[in-house]
Amino acid sequence: MTAPGHHDDGPVIPVPPRVMLPVSGGGSFPVRRVYCVGRNYADHAVEMGHDPDREPPFFFQKNPEDLCTDGRFPYPRQSADVHHELELLVALGAGGRDIPEARAMEHVWGYGVALDMTARDLQAQAKARGRPWIDAKAFDHAAPCSPLWRADQCGDPAHGAMVLEVNGEARQRGDLNQQIWKLPAIIATLSARFTLAAGDIVMTGTPAGVGPVEPGDRLRGRIEGMGTLTVTVTAGG
Repeated sequence: MTAPGHHDDGPVIPVPPRVMLPVSGGGSFPVRRVYCVGRNYADHAVEMGHDPDREPPFFFQKNPEDLCTDGRFPYPRQSADVHHELELLVALGAGGRDIPEARAMEHVWGYGVALDMTARDLQAQAKARGRPWIDAKAFDHAAPCSPLWRADQCGDPAHGAMVLEVNGEARQRGDLNQQIWKLPAIIATLSARFTLAAGDIVMTGTPAGVGPVEPGDRLRGRIEGMGTLTVTVTAGG
C-alpha cells in the first residue's frame, strides 16, 4: 500500500495502445491525429447542395481508432444511410506551426487510399440543428484505409485518377487535380490553426458520386500512383 502523502507518477489506468497503420514493404506508422477536409472537390460540393466557389477550407476530425485496415466495414447500427467517400490519405512525418506552402511537402511521409464513411442521415440531422458531425463522421470503423506507401514510392499527389467501385460498378470518378485546395495549401492552413506533428493523418476530400452502401457490398477504391483499397460491408457494427 502506498504511504499517505506519497504520489506515484505512473499511469492510474492501463495505457491505451497506439494506433499503428501498416506500411507496404514492412514497418508501421504510429497515428497521432486524423484531420479531414470538407467539400474539397467542386462537383461533390455541388451534389451536396453547396456553392463550389473557392472559400477557406474547413476541417473536421475522426479518431485514430476509426482507421481500420482489416478489409471490413461493420455497418453502424445507429444509422440507416451510410455513404462511401473515396479520399487520398496523407501521413505526415514531421510537423510544426505556420508551415509555408512552399515547404509543406517536406512534411509528408507517405500516402494511402481511404474511405471517409459517413452516416448521412445523422449528418443531416446535425446540420439542421447546427451541431457537430461527430456521430456522422467519427463512429467506430469510420475510416477504412489501405497500407501506407512512402512518398518516394508514390505518384504525384497533385494529380491522379480516382475510382470507387461498388460490386464492380464505378460509383465515383475523379482526379486529384480537381481538388479546390491542393495539399500544400491544406497543410499550411492546418498548421496555422493547429500545431501539426509527426503521426498526423490528413484525409483530403472526395469527388462526386458518393452514395449509400449496404451489408454485403464490396467496395474497391483506386487512386493512380497511390494504391488500392478493398473493403467488404458487413452487418452489425
